[in-house]
Amino acid sequence: MGAPLGAPAGVSPGAAQPATVGRSAARAVQRAAAELRRGLPVLLLGEAPLALLAAETASGPGLADFIRLSAQPGALLLAPVRAAAALHRPIEQSAEAVALRLREPSPDLLRAYADPTAEQVFPKTPELVAPPVLAPAALALAKIARLLPAVLAAPARPNAAALAGELGLIAVDAASVLEAPLEAAASLRRVADAPVPLDLAPDAKVVAFRAAESGVEHLAIVIGDPTGDPPPLVRVHSECFTGDLLSSMRCDCGTQLRGALARMGEEGRGVLLYLAQEGRGIGLVNKLRAYALQDRGLDTLDANCALGWGADERNFLIAAAMLRELGVGAVRLLTNNPDKVAALAASGIDVAARVPHAFRPNGVNDSYLATKAKRFGHILD
Repeated sequence: MGAPLGAPAGVSPGAAQPATVGRSAARAVQRAAAELRRGLPVLLLGEAPLALLAAETASGPGLADFIRLSAQPGALLLAPVRAAAALHRPIEQSAEAVALRLREPSPDLLRAYADPTAEQVFPKTPELVAPPVLAPAALALAKIARLLPAVLAAPARPNAAALAGELGLIAVDAASVLEAPLEAAASLRRVADAPVPLDLAPDAKVVAFRAAESGVEHLAIVIGDPTGDPPPLVRVHSECFTGDLLSSMRCDCGTQLRGALARMGEEGRGVLLYLAQEGRGIGLVNKLRAYALQDRGLDTLDANCALGWGADERNFLIAAAMLRELGVGAVRLLTNNPDKVAALAASGIDVAARVPHAFRPNGVNDSYLATKAKRFGHILD
């Protein structure tokens, strides 16, 4: 699906990305994301500061504090695909965000515009207005919070920073938000490991990684000694609660997970990176929403986009950082996804070979696999 995945817009992934944000800035990003999840407004600093309130979690008190921070009435920021569906009209898809001026925003109305799976009653057609300069960072912050990317935004008052301090609200720099994916990879550190013998790979250990100032943890299942020649089998596997744990038939994730461990166990060496990037990076709750949209006729890609997310939101810079920490610089990548090959190569990992990893449809996931091949470019032959 085009350029390698994993870096924010305008940033090229490389072999040795610096920690561009810093721990205090990374901490502010995580705190701001947590405040949005709690239904509280935050102040987004930059060229033209904004007061922000997440549509999904908006509450009466949160909306009242948002109004206190705002110099003008707010506009609801949506991804173009979501805005087109909500308004039932064509929207320029090259735009990074669409701004809707709602006459009387309420928590229920904001959620109705944000969530295509919810009961939607729109009393009046909103006015389309120019999105603010910091709109991409505003939507990115909602995504970091794993919320629907729909944010009420308004120009901040001149004294908004002081007022936010008085109200106990968080301020965060827009540049730090946009650089968060790089920081998550650059600050990733190995924090624990232990032998965990598996039925499919008795000589296995699990190594845990964590980024600075983040509670998100990624795991590596290391089988034997993966260093040296020839390059080991490596699988970059994004967690899938429904497929990996429940053996859901809607996808092929569980089959791919167990199949990869079996192949590595047979070879006696390999690494399976288990990334905390459920649903191609949109999180479990949003993946369940996407399932609901798929049951209404959308395919995997269109369902994610209808929620306001990109087709694939994963950060594969994290995978490259984990491999380097493990001393693995060259891999035989177990994947059907050419974008993973390109993303790891762009991040400085030598992909010596792509090893096919396809499994037959099960009667339920046939259209899912067909979409992977047709629209995501996966090689399933």
